[in-house]
Amino acid sequence: MRRLFCSLALLGCFLAQGQVSTRLSTAMEAFNADAQLSHALVSLYVINAKTGAVVFDQNSSMGMATASTEKIITAATAFDILGKDFKYETRFGIVNTPRGKSLYIDPSGDPTLASWRWDDTKAPVFLSKLKAAIQQTGVKELHSVIIYTGLWGDETIPDGWIWEDLGNYYGAGAQALNWRENQFDLILRSGAEGSPVSIVKTDPYLYDYAITSKATAGSKTSDDNTNLYYPSMGNKKGILTGTIPAEKKGFVISGSIYDPANQFVKTVISNLKGTVSFASDKITVTAKEEKNVNWFFTNASPDLSKIIYWFLRKSVNLYGEALLKTVGLKQKGQATTDNGIDAEKEYWKDKGVDPEELHLYDGSGLSPQNRITTKAQVTILKYAQQQPWFADYYEAFPVYNDMKMKSGTINRVKGFSGYQQSKDGDQYIFSMLVNNYSGSQYALIRKMYKVLDELK
Repeated sequence: MRRLFCSLALLGCFLAQGQVSTRLSTAMEAFNADAQLSHALVSLYVINAKTGAVVFDQNSSMGMATASTEKIITAATAFDILGKDFKYETRFGIVNTPRGKSLYIDPSGDPTLASWRWDDTKAPVFLSKLKAAIQQTGVKELHSVIIYTGLWGDETIPDGWIWEDLGNYYGAGAQALNWRENQFDLILRSGAEGSPVSIVKTDPYLYDYAITSKATAGSKTSDDNTNLYYPSMGNKKGILTGTIPAEKKGFVISGSIYDPANQFVKTVISNLKGTVSFASDKITVTAKEEKNVNWFFTNASPDLSKIIYWFLRKSVNLYGEALLKTVGLKQKGQATTDNGIDAEKEYWKDKGVDPEELHLYDGSGLSPQNRITTKAQVTILKYAQQQPWFADYYEAFPVYNDMKMKSGTINRVKGFSGYQQSKDGDQYIFSMLVNNYSGSQYALIRKMYKVLDELK
């Protein structure tokens, strides 16, 4: 009787899976025939989460731009290589130099330093801890600040990122020393339609950096259509272009900090006034490690599991680039994007993912040059499901269309990858990517949801 029952259950599973496959085929036939997809490349790969059996496959071996759905790979790699309890540690010490004692910083690439996402990482909290720690040393005068970057080098932006993205908040690259997620808010004022937009202030205050507004006021009902551009070589002045709605007194957009280490050091020196005086506010960046350091304070980040929660929930590109470089440091000895990519491809090769399915340029998916297959994404999602850190990984996935899935969006690219349990109790893992679609993104999303609804 037990054997008969198991056979009937297995038969029921196959029948249910067959029905889902049929429904997906019908839905995808209509989707592929839509005018929005006339010149597009579409891939959908679905497997049964329990058995691994393929439920649906369209172009699963075709490399495609993934946008932020790539983050699911970076997160899984970091969990497995670094461990869910991994913390970044930034060390502060005092060293003797020919010009006197200096503050010495050994950064770790921590992307959460002064982040507003946790109470104990916010800038005022961190600065208060640092001030209290340096007061304990009894030091009253320091010459300057030295930052050791030997393990991180001077790479700031991954290859393949486009110029239009770099000055905006989502274009902030990961460096040895990051500050306030390397972004700031720009507060703007607009008048009548067509009039110039003026800059009220930045939050936080930006040292040694100015922004020129060439933006104008659009209609009252328009959206934010601005773009912030990094300064050209040789100057420290950014440029704001585009439009914001008319007659706004405190319109806020966010940009990426051009030189986070400088902003950090100037902020620290300002905060320590009255406690410690500095003879110079100029930074010395060195690749040579100082061995004789009087360490007095170590700042630790939240656990990796908490970092990845925000990394996936809010799609923080900076976190992806920092994590990728950290993987490179752990596996290759140097924190570079290329080392991270090489380590990641080698790691997943041992788990059954062909390296040719992972043509990577970054860790966040912002580069339009990334090419990844939906099969690779689903394979990694399946692997993650069997790991002890899966509960934290799964929890970090956002919910769209009542489904646990990570979204991805760049120009003419839209994707969703994740997990779904049907009303019948079957569990599925899927990845759906669309490249080079036409028309409205919002219209496309509704059509993608209609296909994915067949998994419910």
